[in-house]
Amino acid sequence: MKLVERKSVQASNCWNVESMYPSYEDWETAFKNICPLDQEDKWSEIKNMRGKLDSGAENIKDLLDKIFKTERQLSFLYTYAHLRHDEDITDDKHKTGLLQITGILHEFNQALSWMEPELLSLSDEKIQEYLNAEILVDYHFYLEKILRMKPHTLSSNEESLLSLSAQALDGYNKAFSAANDADFDFGSITDSNGKELILSHATYGIYMRDQDRILRKNAFFKMHGQYEKYQNTLSELLSGLVQKHAFYAKARKYSSCLESSLYPKNIDTSVYHSLIKAVNDNIHCLHEYMNLRQNVMGLSELHLYDMHVPLTKEFDIRTTFEEASDLIIESVSPLGEEYQNILAKGLKSERWVDRFENKGKRSGGYSSGCYDSMPFILMNYKDILRDVYTLAHEAGHSMHSYYSHKNQPYQYGDYPIFLAEVASTFNEELLMQLMLKRAKSKEEKIYLLNMKIEDIRSTLFRQTMFAEFELMIHTKIENHQPLTPQLLKNEFFKLNQTYFGPKVYIDEVAKIEWARIPHFYYNFYVYQYATGISAALALCDRVLKGGIQEREDYLNFLKSGNSRYPIDTLKLAGVDMNTPKPVEAAIQKFDMLVKELKNLLQ
Repeated sequence: MKLVERKSVQASNCWNVESMYPSYEDWETAFKNICPLDQEDKWSEIKNMRGKLDSGAENIKDLLDKIFKTERQLSFLYTYAHLRHDEDITDDKHKTGLLQITGILHEFNQALSWMEPELLSLSDEKIQEYLNAEILVDYHFYLEKILRMKPHTLSSNEESLLSLSAQALDGYNKAFSAANDADFDFGSITDSNGKELILSHATYGIYMRDQDRILRKNAFFKMHGQYEKYQNTLSELLSGLVQKHAFYAKARKYSSCLESSLYPKNIDTSVYHSLIKAVNDNIHCLHEYMNLRQNVMGLSELHLYDMHVPLTKEFDIRTTFEEASDLIIESVSPLGEEYQNILAKGLKSERWVDRFENKGKRSGGYSSGCYDSMPFILMNYKDILRDVYTLAHEAGHSMHSYYSHKNQPYQYGDYPIFLAEVASTFNEELLMQLMLKRAKSKEEKIYLLNMKIEDIRSTLFRQTMFAEFELMIHTKIENHQPLTPQLLKNEFFKLNQTYFGPKVYIDEVAKIEWARIPHFYYNFYVYQYATGISAALALCDRVLKGGIQEREDYLNFLKSGNSRYPIDTLKLAGVDMNTPKPVEAAIQKFDMLVKELKNLLQ
């Protein structure tokens, strides 16, 4: 198994970045025209409006029009650069391009740092005048969100300093990504027959689902052993990232890093804490599944490398990318023909997807793009059923982006992160419902039920465990406690014990797993996987059991973008995340599926 060079990958298997710029040289030309590097006084039209925000609603509109026009151009440049970079992150030319546009974006944000403080310094009468102005109706919610941030917005000079510091403090996640995706060489391992196999991020997921326990164990120990070697460096990177979050939280007068992350989205910290409480209160459901897994596998001792292997040996599903696309397109039929047709074009003819792994390509999968581009999906597809669900997941994101961009003006075109995992998980559930309905044998149904249970386990329970870990490391830093490798390993070990229960043996090397989780380098992101799957399961159930109105409510959710706060958007779609009910319902579904699986296995 040797990874091919990027230049050898067929164009039909690559995303259509040429739809943005025909070549990298065209991108460079556009970059130089839009943001010439030798021009010191960039965006003078915007800067010259400083001190004039009290001169009327027309002036405010003119400023916002100019800001969003420039931001839209820069976003287009950035999207192309980061897509080309992720094709092969060792390519120096594309790395240079990404760093250039990233630097320009930091400069642009710094150039705007005066705007919000000046706006917030206006009198209440003037602010109300702007909110009521007909000419600013398209910016009403945008202005409303700025005004809500008044308690946490600093003076113009202070905002300028914070903006200036952003680029300097942005290196922790980049350093981790460089090590994790490019520098780390995991080498090879052997299976129970002594066959040598390459170990990479993509193949690791395959090996963890293999029936060969020797292969799984070797992959698990080799993978985590690599992170163990660099535990000091990795703990410093993670600690630096959390220190960055703490710095911004203190500078903006928040009570905690958690509040700093949630407040701008108008999400109360109680949503985060109630998620953790709801899962811990019902953790016995996960322990019961661990008991079932151990009994079915016939193991005297269950390890973490035994978590993902299917509980039936008689059934396996291999699916080509083309077959996966057809299946996903069919599965979304409850959302109507228009939705199906758009997705079919994206997966089959418009080349939204970069399909297969190549040397140097970024690991994992994601959906990306910008307001003026098609959605783009990065995959490292391996023909396994898990990858079919990953494709369905990312296609859900992409369709969310498609509908948001088509139905909202630029300033509201991107949906908030809190909503991001709803549409993706919704599509996974539709795919599962179709496959369960079509299951031709008891073994196939067991396989699919087991897979669905694993989805909820890894997305609801596991991501909540990660959320608890993330809250812990931020709290430690806020209380001036250093994040040493040993502390991180011990705390992660204790969480694994709590969540997996007494039947699962936590190997010493598993304590380092925190070091390989890229989402810890985001800002309180992982909890949204858990809230997202809870909301998605509730909405999917509502659509499948409902009629036209329920379907339209969901499609309107996809079209809403960032035109209202995320909790309010979900309420309009039919689910209230201010209560623990959606999380509790998701756990009940998990428990029901475990019982159904147990009956089938018996």
